[in-house]
Amino acid sequence: MQRFFDIFFSSIAMIILSPVLVAVICLLKFSGEGEIFFIQNRVGLHGQKFKLYKFATMLKNSPNIGTGSVTVRNDPRILPLGRLLRKSKINELPQLINVIKGDMSIVGPRPERPEFQEELLKSVPHWNTRHLVKPGITGWAQIKYSYASR
Repeated sequence: MQRFFDIFFSSIAMIILSPVLVAVICLLKFSGEGEIFFIQNRVGLHGQKFKLYKFATMLKNSPNIGTGSVTVRNDPRILPLGRLLRKSKINELPQLINVIKGDMSIVGPRPERPEFQEELLKSVPHWNTRHLVKPGITGWAQIKYSYASR
Protein backbone atom coordinates (compact mmCIF):
# COMPACT_ATOMS: atom_id res chain seq x y z
CA MET A 1 0.00 0.00 0.00
CA GLN A 2 2.87 2.39 0.84
CA ARG A 3 4.49 1.79 -2.56
CA PHE A 4 1.19 2.50 -4.32
CA PHE A 5 0.82 5.77 -2.37
CA ASP A 6 4.41 6.78 -3.19
CA ILE A 7 4.03 6.15 -6.93
CA PHE A 8 0.56 7.72 -7.09
CA PHE A 9 1.50 10.83 -5.11
CA SER A 10 4.82 11.34 -6.91
CA SER A 11 3.25 10.93 -10.34
CA ILE A 12 0.44 13.37 -9.57
CA ALA A 13 2.94 15.83 -8.04
CA MET A 14 5.18 15.67 -11.12
CA ILE A 15 2.21 16.28 -13.43
CA ILE A 16 0.90 19.21 -11.38
CA LEU A 17 4.37 20.67 -10.86
CA SER A 18 5.55 20.10 -14.45
CA PRO A 19 5.33 23.82 -15.38
CA VAL A 20 7.55 24.66 -12.38
CA LEU A 21 9.93 21.79 -13.14
CA VAL A 22 10.28 22.83 -16.81
CA ALA A 23 10.80 26.49 -15.85
CA VAL A 24 13.52 25.57 -13.32
CA ILE A 25 15.23 23.26 -15.81
CA CYS A 26 15.32 26.07 -18.40
CA LEU A 27 16.55 28.63 -15.88
CA LEU A 28 19.30 26.32 -14.66
CA LYS A 29 20.37 25.40 -18.18
CA PHE A 30 20.78 29.01 -19.25
CA SER A 31 22.03 30.59 -16.02
CA GLY A 32 24.85 29.86 -13.63
CA GLU A 33 27.03 27.05 -14.87
CA GLY A 34 24.44 25.29 -17.03
CA GLU A 35 24.10 22.31 -14.69
CA ILE A 36 20.54 21.06 -14.12
CA PHE A 37 20.89 18.22 -11.66
CA PHE A 38 23.12 17.53 -8.70
CA ILE A 39 23.46 13.79 -8.13
CA GLN A 40 24.88 12.52 -4.86
CA ASN A 41 25.38 9.10 -3.26
CA ARG A 42 23.18 8.48 -0.23
CA VAL A 43 22.51 5.52 2.07
CA GLY A 44 18.99 4.11 2.07
CA LEU A 45 17.00 1.02 2.96
CA HIS A 46 19.15 -1.76 4.47
CA GLY A 47 22.25 0.42 4.07
CA GLN A 48 22.13 0.26 0.27
CA LYS A 49 23.66 3.19 -1.61
CA PHE A 50 21.65 5.01 -4.26
CA LYS A 51 21.90 8.19 -6.36
CA LEU A 52 19.82 11.07 -4.95
CA TYR A 53 18.67 13.76 -7.40
CA LYS A 54 18.34 17.49 -6.68
CA PHE A 55 18.36 20.60 -8.79
CA ALA A 56 21.86 22.07 -8.97
CA THR A 57 22.21 25.05 -6.63
CA MET A 58 25.97 25.38 -6.17
CA LEU A 59 29.09 25.82 -8.21
CA LYS A 60 30.12 22.60 -9.99
CA ASN A 61 33.43 22.33 -8.16
CA SER A 62 31.99 23.28 -4.75
CA PRO A 63 33.17 20.13 -2.87
CA ASN A 64 36.74 21.23 -3.64
CA ILE A 65 36.17 24.85 -2.56
CA GLY A 66 35.77 26.37 0.90
CA THR A 67 34.05 24.10 3.42
CA GLY A 68 34.08 21.08 1.11
CA SER A 69 31.01 18.86 1.27
CA VAL A 70 29.42 20.79 4.15
CA THR A 71 27.18 23.74 3.29
CA VAL A 72 27.12 26.63 5.73
CA ARG A 73 24.83 29.64 6.21
CA ASN A 74 25.41 32.24 3.45
CA ASP A 75 27.75 29.84 1.65
CA PRO A 76 29.37 31.81 -1.22
CA ARG A 77 29.37 28.69 -3.43
CA ILE A 78 25.57 28.80 -3.73
CA LEU A 79 24.44 30.36 -7.00
CA PRO A 80 21.88 33.22 -6.89
CA LEU A 81 19.10 31.04 -8.37
CA GLY A 82 20.24 28.29 -6.02
CA ARG A 83 19.43 30.44 -2.99
CA LEU A 84 15.84 30.80 -4.16
CA LEU A 85 15.56 27.10 -4.99
CA ARG A 86 16.90 26.11 -1.57
CA LYS A 87 14.78 28.59 0.37
CA SER A 88 11.62 27.40 -1.40
CA LYS A 89 12.82 23.74 -1.26
CA ILE A 90 12.16 23.48 -5.01
CA ASN A 91 15.67 22.03 -5.33
CA GLU A 92 14.31 18.88 -3.63
CA LEU A 93 11.59 18.18 -6.25
CA PRO A 94 13.75 15.89 -8.45
CA GLN A 95 13.65 13.44 -5.54
CA LEU A 96 10.19 12.54 -6.82
CA ILE A 97 12.19 10.56 -9.40
CA ASN A 98 13.88 8.69 -6.53
CA VAL A 99 10.43 7.87 -5.12
CA ILE A 100 9.16 6.56 -8.47
CA LYS A 101 12.37 4.50 -8.88
CA GLY A 102 11.78 2.97 -5.44
CA ASP A 103 14.90 4.36 -3.73
CA MET A 104 12.86 6.63 -1.46
CA SER A 105 9.41 7.17 -0.02
CA ILE A 106 7.49 10.43 0.39
CA VAL A 107 7.83 10.33 4.20
CA GLY A 108 10.77 8.84 6.07
CA PRO A 109 14.14 9.66 7.57
CA ARG A 110 16.36 11.69 5.27
CA PRO A 111 19.10 9.62 3.63
CA GLU A 112 22.61 10.51 4.73
CA ARG A 113 25.79 10.71 2.68
CA PRO A 114 28.01 7.59 2.93
CA GLU A 115 31.00 9.62 4.14
CA PHE A 116 29.06 10.61 7.26
CA GLN A 117 27.58 7.15 7.81
CA GLU A 118 30.52 5.62 9.73
CA GLU A 119 30.77 8.51 12.17
CA LEU A 120 27.02 8.54 12.77
CA LEU A 121 27.02 4.79 13.40
CA LYS A 122 29.64 5.35 16.12
CA SER A 123 28.19 8.46 17.72
CA VAL A 124 24.38 8.24 17.44
CA PRO A 125 22.64 5.46 19.38
CA HIS A 126 20.42 3.28 17.20
CA TRP A 127 21.41 5.17 14.03
CA ASN A 128 21.14 1.99 11.99
CA THR A 129 17.45 1.53 12.80
CA ARG A 130 16.66 4.29 10.29
CA HIS A 131 17.75 1.87 7.56
CA LEU A 132 14.86 -0.46 8.37
CA VAL A 133 12.57 1.83 6.33
CA LYS A 134 12.99 3.66 3.04
CA PRO A 135 14.37 7.16 3.38
CA GLY A 136 11.97 9.96 2.57
CA ILE A 137 11.75 13.32 0.86
CA THR A 138 10.25 14.77 4.00
CA GLY A 139 10.37 13.81 7.64
CA TRP A 140 10.68 15.16 11.13
CA ALA A 141 14.04 16.90 10.56
CA GLN A 142 12.75 18.85 7.52
CA ILE A 143 9.77 20.11 9.48
CA LYS A 144 11.73 21.04 12.59
CA TYR A 145 14.97 22.46 11.09
CA SER A 146 15.94 24.69 8.17
CA TYR A 147 19.00 24.32 5.92
CA ALA A 148 21.05 26.58 8.14
CA SER A 149 20.25 24.51 11.22
CA ARG A 150 21.54 21.25 9.79
